[in-house]
Amino acid sequence: MKLSRRHFFFGSLALPALAAKKPAGETPHIVLILAEHLPAWLLSCYGNKEVRTPNIDRLSLTGTRLMNHIAAHGDPAAARAALLTGMLAGGGTPVDKLLSGVGYSTHTAASGAEAVRVLEAESGAKPFLLTVTLSGFAPPYPGGAPYLGQFANAKLDTFEQVPPAPNIAAGKEMFTGDLLGNLRAAAAAVVGIDAEVGVITAKLSQKKLLDNTLIVFTSPTGSLIGRHGLWNGSAGSNPPNFYEEVIATPMIWVWPARVAPSNTRPELVSGADLTPTICDLTPADLPAGTYPGRSYLPLVQNKPLPKKQPWRKTAFLADGRFGVARDDRYKLVLRDEGKGPNELYDLTADARERVNQYDNPQFLAVRTQLTGELTRWRQKFTV
Repeated sequence: MKLSRRHFFFGSLALPALAAKKPAGETPHIVLILAEHLPAWLLSCYGNKEVRTPNIDRLSLTGTRLMNHIAAHGDPAAARAALLTGMLAGGGTPVDKLLSGVGYSTHTAASGAEAVRVLEAESGAKPFLLTVTLSGFAPPYPGGAPYLGQFANAKLDTFEQVPPAPNIAAGKEMFTGDLLGNLRAAAAAVVGIDAEVGVITAKLSQKKLLDNTLIVFTSPTGSLIGRHGLWNGSAGSNPPNFYEEVIATPMIWVWPARVAPSNTRPELVSGADLTPTICDLTPADLPAGTYPGRSYLPLVQNKPLPKKQPWRKTAFLADGRFGVARDDRYKLVLRDEGKGPNELYDLTADARERVNQYDNPQFLAVRTQLTGELTRWRQKFTV
């Protein structure tokens, strides 16, 4: 981590939404798939070798996958709100209302089957937004039951089979019974989510809507599923945790007409960037306000960024009294304005976040730099 000018542009995290006159915008149909609690690490397109997700992989192959997408909040409900409004502390106008104001019809669905019924009724004559919430990735994982046989003999070595952590606050029962069986049920539930994605994309294809439909697949927050001796998300421990398994979530964009295929982007992208990006693409305008995110439309279209507006070097997360700063190598977690317990990890040398370097004097410069950045960001966007 260079400490001279490397983090100088952290302020570019929030740029004026309308710095110049906005073009008219595109009007694709939009299918936004939110897979609740599903972390990036459990998907084969993000590197998992034991869980196969062919339908989500197909999205990745035909579109752009953001490799470092960071949740905007540790709490799933707050993270979802940030995704759908671009705001962190409540309020803000949901993206469905922004799009309905420019002529979109808007729909919601709570399953792949329900999404199919909505799509069946669509003629495609008018642009629509369909927000699909897939909630099958939660204990006891009933959606995974049809796929459990795929994992009957799976060892699931890439998961983690350890006793519950001393600070576990929820999900302890997943460790005290048949741990491997529970891991297999979770793996099967991922396949169940993937199957629902397949049902949705198949219906879009049948209706001949794929060519003019933007598909966005993401998750507000992730889950640990045994790693670090924890099972749930951030609130699964006391104090809340912000391990990569919780805050690193999938983000895939697919639209053959405008989104680069078979494309991966390494930039640090925030959940708070989604609504600004959709507004950048479509005729919808962001309402007046101070937004912590910015549009990553050039990234998914493989277009160069303006030289004077480089992409952020650090992503931030706020969660009440807690804050996180994560760059391409280090992650800082500050609790209670630095009173602790605090954490600092070198993600390059210690990807599983096993060695807390916060009190290591060799990391003092890194800690000081990230603390300053996080403090300034919180003062601007969360106070």
